Amino acid sequence: MTNLETVSIDLGSDRKITIETGKLAKQAAGSVVVRQGETVVLSTVCSGDPRPGIDFFPLQVDYREKFSAAGIFPGGFIKREGRPSEKEVLTMRMTDRPLRPLFPKGFFDEVQIMGSLLSADGENEADVLSMLGASAALTISDIPFDGPIGALRVGRVDGEFVANPSQAEMKKSDIDLVYAGKEGKAIMIEGSSDEIGEDDLRDAMAFADQVVRRQCEVLRELAEKAGKAKRQPNLRLVPAELQAAVDEYCQGKLDEPCLIVDKQARMKRLGEIRERMVEELGSRFPADENGEPPPFKAAFDEASENTIRRLILEKQQRSDGRGLDDLRPIECEVGVLPRPHGSSLFARGETQALMTVTLGSESDAQGYDIITGSEGAGAGRKKFILHYNFPPYSVGEVGRIMGVNRREIGHGALAERSVAGMIPEDYPYTIRCVSDILGSNGSSSMASVCCATLALRDAGVPLKKGVAGISVGMVADDRGNRVFLTDILGSEDHYGDMDFKLAGTRDGITGFQLDLKVGGLDLEGMYEAMLKNREARRQIHDLIDACIAEPRSEISRHAPRIVAIRINPEKIGALIGPGGKNIRGICELTGAQIDIEDDGTVKVFAVNGDALDMARKEIEKCTAEAEVGKIYRGLVKSVKEFGAFVEILPGLEGLLHISEMADYRVDKVEDICKLGDYVSVKVIDIDPDRGRVRLSRKAALEEM
Repeated sequence: MTNLETVSIDLGSDRKITIETGKLAKQAAGSVVVRQGETVVLSTVCSGDPRPGIDFFPLQVDYREKFSAAGIFPGGFIKREGRPSEKEVLTMRMTDRPLRPLFPKGFFDEVQIMGSLLSADGENEADVLSMLGASAALTISDIPFDGPIGALRVGRVDGEFVANPSQAEMKKSDIDLVYAGKEGKAIMIEGSSDEIGEDDLRDAMAFADQVVRRQCEVLRELAEKAGKAKRQPNLRLVPAELQAAVDEYCQGKLDEPCLIVDKQARMKRLGEIRERMVEELGSRFPADENGEPPPFKAAFDEASENTIRRLILEKQQRSDGRGLDDLRPIECEVGVLPRPHGSSLFARGETQALMTVTLGSESDAQGYDIITGSEGAGAGRKKFILHYNFPPYSVGEVGRIMGVNRREIGHGALAERSVAGMIPEDYPYTIRCVSDILGSNGSSSMASVCCATLALRDAGVPLKKGVAGISVGMVADDRGNRVFLTDILGSEDHYGDMDFKLAGTRDGITGFQLDLKVGGLDLEGMYEAMLKNREARRQIHDLIDACIAEPRSEISRHAPRIVAIRINPEKIGALIGPGGKNIRGICELTGAQIDIEDDGTVKVFAVNGDALDMARKEIEKCTAEAEVGKIYRGLVKSVKEFGAFVEILPGLEGLLHISEMADYRVDKVEDICKLGDYVSVKVIDIDPDRGRVRLSRKAALEEM
């Protein structure tokens, strides 16, 4: 028997979201179907007992898009969806980040959230529906969760904010903001924009908050109708007696180590203190009946966290001695590698990024299958790519070397969208930037943004403007006190409450991402953090410009060359030749790639300048048009009694009449030229109607 419950959320502009439960996936702890237009997403949540010995919350978030949702087949041979696409991974991350802070501290049960795209109409985006669905599924389940939250995308079309805009509207929007939060508080934002101001982003979040308030109200209504009673969680907290003993032992011992500037030295010193603490307190707190040792590490981490937060809040002291708004020392360098087409090194304190740029042809663009998006279902191509790599040695650790993880995909996507808008739309090259993080101690994704500006300028890419980025953190207490920190360290990210990344040009914001470890931040606090970020970005822009202020006038000698040549569209056939003979011959001779468009645009891609010049000359030979008064060296293609037909350009023949062969009387054509001979001739006339060309050897000889 189906106990179906449905609620709806009015988004304005004659659009709404409906959420129903009780029909699909009824064995899940919570399941909902979210619909906007003809886009439908199923969101489910299940939980299980914690794994033995686990000391963290193992939240799993998955989101998958099936091609059947859009009525198309997947590409490739297997005809089945494979590993998650970049868009699916980014949706998983956007769903995870606002939900994770809302579970109880010490809650280590297995929790799995799954979003499945069931129907895609090509107009309404599914990612924010999946995020809202995850919140709804958790809210009606028995799993402990301090929700609900709302989630939506905000665009701005013709100066007006739009909630969950259509794909067509997003093409005209200057903001792409994904917002998740509770009433009056943001928890997560992600997106990009066309150099908007801080006031614009604040106003977009204020607009989003109005919708979130309605969403949260409706989700609570759904929970009253179909929700389960929340179960009492079994929290794995440090026993109060143990924590008190650890705090007493650490009293006065952690202030000085927590202020050691060098990260590795700081961690070593804290590790030594923890070892001595375990030795001293071990006899008081033995292992339990199962042989499980007491959680000394968790208790010591709690003491370390409290120390770092207290020093910041009460004394405004940071681990490396900086003021709250100070940047770490920054070093910029370009041209650090000889063979890549562009390269740079950017260091901010212990965070260090190495960027390389590779230029390629249109055939090097990244192809991908699309289920939802502004391009519609089918195949898409991307000509600007930024990849981010985070090896274990960047934090001085040993780790498994596997495929690209979700964090690397997310950080690369943030850096990519922050810079992508500054690449000229008509730039002929495909560009791949690769950021290798050589050292990390806070905000390596924003270091990648700065490093990309340096490397792209070094490569000669004509960036419209440079882009820089930095992160602002926060530490707050229960009494309403809070401190914002510019350019956060790894420890300030780990033990703090916020990581707010903003990237932009000198004129406005191009990319942003907010992560919170608390249940939300008011919009006034967000705006204050944005203003601090803007001032820091200005300082970084000055340092980048001091290193390389403009793109190099020429690309690297190792970079391939691209040129666009315009020919008469009627000459396309002559360039291609019978069965493609001419175009194949040019490619084989020069090694160039040649693309021909219907309007007569010929794009030539060659590995170096010499090959490009050779290809250009061969194309001109095939497509050149005869000019009156010009002398050509032509091939005799046929001989008649009245004269000879001479090919002066590929596929273009003219008549050399016997009377024009010499400055004396010629009795037989063969006395002057035979089939297969080369002769110098001058074009003396072209019939404008029929295109017939008249040639003269006599006139050519007079000028030679």
